[in-house]
Amino acid sequence: MKNRYQIDWEAYASCARQAAADGAVLLRNENHALPITSGKVAVFGRSQFNYYKSGTGSGGAVNTRTVKNIIDVLTDEQDLEVNEQVLSAYRTWLAGHPFEKGTGWASEPWSQEEMPLSAEFVKEAHRTSEIAIIIIGRTAGEDMDNTITKGSFLLTDTEEEMLRLVCAEFTCTIVVLNVGNIIDMKWVKAYQPSAVLYTWQGGQEGAAAVGDVLTGRVNPSGKLTDTIAYDIKDYPSTDDFGGETEDLYREDIYVGYRYFETFAKKAVLYPFGYGLSYTTFEITSNQTHYEKGHLSVMAMVRNTGNRAGREVVQVYVEAPQGKLGKPARVLVGFAKTPLIEPGKEALVSIEAGDERFASYDDSGVTGFKSCFLLEEGRYHVYVGSDVRSAAVTYRFELPELKIVDTCKEALAPVQRFTRLKPVDTGDVDYQSRQESVPIRTIDLQARIAAEKLPQGTYAGDASGAAAATDAGSANGVAAATDAGANVAAGVHTLREVLDREITMQTFLSQLTDQDLCCIVRGEGMSSPKVTPGTAAAFGGVTER
Repeated sequence: MKNRYQIDWEAYASCARQAAADGAVLLRNENHALPITSGKVAVFGRSQFNYYKSGTGSGGAVNTRTVKNIIDVLTDEQDLEVNEQVLSAYRTWLAGHPFEKGTGWASEPWSQEEMPLSAEFVKEAHRTSEIAIIIIGRTAGEDMDNTITKGSFLLTDTEEEMLRLVCAEFTCTIVVLNVGNIIDMKWVKAYQPSAVLYTWQGGQEGAAAVGDVLTGRVNPSGKLTDTIAYDIKDYPSTDDFGGETEDLYREDIYVGYRYFETFAKKAVLYPFGYGLSYTTFEITSNQTHYEKGHLSVMAMVRNTGNRAGREVVQVYVEAPQGKLGKPARVLVGFAKTPLIEPGKEALVSIEAGDERFASYDDSGVTGFKSCFLLEEGRYHVYVGSDVRSAAVTYRFELPELKIVDTCKEALAPVQRFTRLKPVDTGDVDYQSRQESVPIRTIDLQARIAAEKLPQGTYAGDASGAAAATDAGSANGVAAATDAGANVAAGVHTLREVLDREITMQTFLSQLTDQDLCCIVRGEGMSSPKVTPGTAAAFGGVTER
């Protein structure tokens, strides 16, 4: 059957595959274990047979035409020979241990039961294979976030044993993480695999992207969007996360790298923005300037290795601590280069306005409450490939405090608690202290009442929409259609507003208060007016 919309599905698939490959993050690659250009590989881990394309919930439980699995992709690689004995053993075991999908909403487990391995089995696999690939999978999602349990944030005992046995037997062991979030990574230090590759959950084409990166068709250029700490307890949000009755954001603005780079550098296993490549790069930035509230960075990236690849240039600003207290680093911009051939260079430009590194005074300690501002003092600009390796390339001085934006207090806390604030002791890390959060000083309901827009006048609609209302059924919709062109029937459209033929007020005057309420409220999941599985809908939910 001819596709009526002439959609090039192959082009979409190719784009998705490239995006998944470009987002893979290479955390470790000892002795150039990756890429694998040829050889005999033994693939361990049941997730090779059930690739997690996505997490659970509204964004994950979607219909797909097909989802490739990693083992199928590796088996199709002409230059690789997959160990058939290991493959056969897994298939036999899986026949009695099928994938557990769960029985309801968000009921799929975070991980699947793993096949136990014996030392003899792994040793036999090594006799006929040079390289071991271990696939570890995790899911999570809406209404089923990670927990600090084995099989979720932590590895299971069977997964730990698999890593221990395989890493001890094989000299070249590659771990592929098919996960959608950060998991505990202490096992890297314990078992010392040759390579570790975060491939996340890459959608329908994600498994093919894994093959592209493992074999070197794509040079990984993804960077961590979170800090990987040594232990879950190192994250300041752990104690307050997931409360049954309330959650306190005691970490305040010190979330992720802003916390670790300020208070706990030594707790970091892999820093924010980190990611290796199959080649090496040199970043130089000699053209940086700040003028009239605008920071401009020009960086030259040179490929100093022997493979083509892409690099991400990241720019951070360190502001003076001042009266507010600041993170030691704030990301203000980044840019990924095009593919750079060995020995070649690429120039990237990164721009950032004051708003990227301004601070919000919610207490009035600077004398300018509810304002975004820059405090006086020296500012340092760092340029590099991650937050930890970025080096100072420029400094500028603000002689006095500068207001960037003036706002109004709105949803300040109404319950008292304490939050983090740094104290500079001259050590590697700032010392942390607690300060009370500012409590709301306004009557929000009174402000809403005072600033309420005047009641609009309902002018009514000439006929078309009213016909739908009167009929109260599909026949009503037909009646509205039969009435002729909307404008001819006296029904105004948003197109007329866009074309400035009518005002927005004229358009809104056609809508009753009930209409407006329905547009704002919409219809949530499981509404009989909405396709089952739809998270929310804001149009077509009433007969008008």
